[in-house]
Formats: sequence, C-alpha cells, structure tokens
Amino acid sequence: MDLSKHIHNAKLELSKVIFPTKGQVKQAYIAVIIVVTVVAAFLALVDLLMSSVVSAILG
Repeated sequence: MDLSKHIHNAKLELSKVIFPTKGQVKQAYIAVIIVVTVVAAFLALVDLLMSSVVSAILG
C-alpha cells in the first residue's frame, strides 16, 4: 500500500468522526470537576477518620 492510499484512507476515516460541540465539552468538563471534587472530599474524610482512629489506638 502506498503513502497516498494511506493518507486517503486516513482522511476518509477522519471524516466519519463526530467531534463534540463546545457545549458538550463544557458539560463534560464541569462533570469531571464535580466528580473529582466529590472524590477528593470523600478521600479527605476517610483520611481524617482513619488518622483519628489510629491516633486513638496508639495514643
């Protein structure tokens, strides 16, 4: 297979791709920020709880 055929096939496949709109990207970005914040808060709470339990056991 030569290079021009490969480039043609790549362009053909790229034309089938549906790119997200700005609104969809913004919505996904906000969802990721919310999920990361909730997970970080949960892990901080678990860390606080575990450290207080270990301090109570050792202290």
